[in-house]
Amino acid sequence: MRVKSLCISRDSRGAGLVARMALVAGGFIACTLIVQAQDTVQEEPLPSSTDYTVAQTNAAPPPPSLPYGVDTYNSKGGAPSSEGYSAEPRRFHYSLRLTVRGVWDDNIFLSNTDRVSDYYFAIEPAIMIGFGDVEGRGGDYIRLDYMPSIILFVDHSDEDDVDHLVHVEGQHRFSRLTLWFSQDVDILNNANLNSLIDTTGQQANIDVSARTQLNLYVTRLRANYELTGKLFLTGEFDASIYDYRNDFINSKVTVGIGGTAGYTNVDDPNPDQTFEQVNVRLNYQATGKLNFYASTGIEFRQFDGNRSERTSPVFELGGIWHPFDGTTVTLAGSRNMFPSGFFPAQDFAATNIVLRIQQRLLQRVYLGLSAGYENADYFATDSGVSATRNDDYYFVEPSVDVLITRFWSAGVYYLHREDFSSIDSFSFYDNQVGVRTTIRF
Repeated sequence: MRVKSLCISRDSRGAGLVARMALVAGGFIACTLIVQAQDTVQEEPLPSSTDYTVAQTNAAPPPPSLPYGVDTYNSKGGAPSSEGYSAEPRRFHYSLRLTVRGVWDDNIFLSNTDRVSDYYFAIEPAIMIGFGDVEGRGGDYIRLDYMPSIILFVDHSDEDDVDHLVHVEGQHRFSRLTLWFSQDVDILNNANLNSLIDTTGQQANIDVSARTQLNLYVTRLRANYELTGKLFLTGEFDASIYDYRNDFINSKVTVGIGGTAGYTNVDDPNPDQTFEQVNVRLNYQATGKLNFYASTGIEFRQFDGNRSERTSPVFELGGIWHPFDGTTVTLAGSRNMFPSGFFPAQDFAATNIVLRIQQRLLQRVYLGLSAGYENADYFATDSGVSATRNDDYYFVEPSVDVLITRFWSAGVYYLHREDFSSIDSFSFYDNQVGVRTTIRF
């Protein structure tokens, strides 16, 4: 009876949250359609915001491997840019940005029962330096983005921390061959999986569901060889290291070669794993307003233990759409397998999708809406282990930012996130209300 009651509770609460998210999205889309009747006026330009990716998911896997540059709304930095860097080769570029946020959070520890609220201030300076076509990414380039995130609590100063977010990316084109690489280093000391496009906490670390020290190192290499104007050969190499600096399972490494085979090394007592994937890929560039990328397939995973091989579907998708002037819609989703940092001898299949919409109003007002869903389904990696946990995580974040001058913006946002777990102690809900201001140099 207890399990039945729990299932009913999860379904009803989930349905209510979906209804609220749909209501917010409907109102946002209505505003977007109304504003199209306005005359278009050229807005004042701003330095470009960081825009190398569209989403990240639980346990911070690498973002979708989009073969084109993706602009996205920067949820932490206020109004985005309409001015791109020059595509002129051999040109040095840089940008400086300072964001300060004041936030009230009603569950800073993501606790199920012992909810603790507090106010905190976030100080987030950011620098980008680059050489070449760092904005359009059509030619050769290399760029470095770095942002420390300093968090200062009002009542819980012992929880003050500094996160470090680093992204390096580059590309070199030959006549038919294109080589691309990226390296992410995220030093995190909280309950979130923050990235350069998300420091407000949209993506929580639901595997642990607690404040923890986690170092993430994600490497991606791509080689594309053009056979014809529409046919390519692609080679890939991915390596991810998840290093917990406390009592959790400290580190694990996942390496994929060619997108078809890989090896996962996990700390004892967890078994190491090998896997193979068969994928079908699509890169669709319909017009200058729509780009879409998708990869779907089947994964076969083996374990250095007594359990049998596991077969699972996997996919990865991403896209960007500019339906109207001043409107940007980005979409990203994936399904992948990750070793748990909390439960020994267990992995989880993380299926997620994230939608971001941005609309410019009256040339100086920017409406933003981010919403996402993730399912984490745990399974045993060794015989004799019972894996029963299943989580459904949601978040929604509407925001309004005003471009005060060419170099100064201010705004407000609200973040609601909630996790419905089959293990009650991992369930939580959290609300944040924040104000922010950004100065660009």
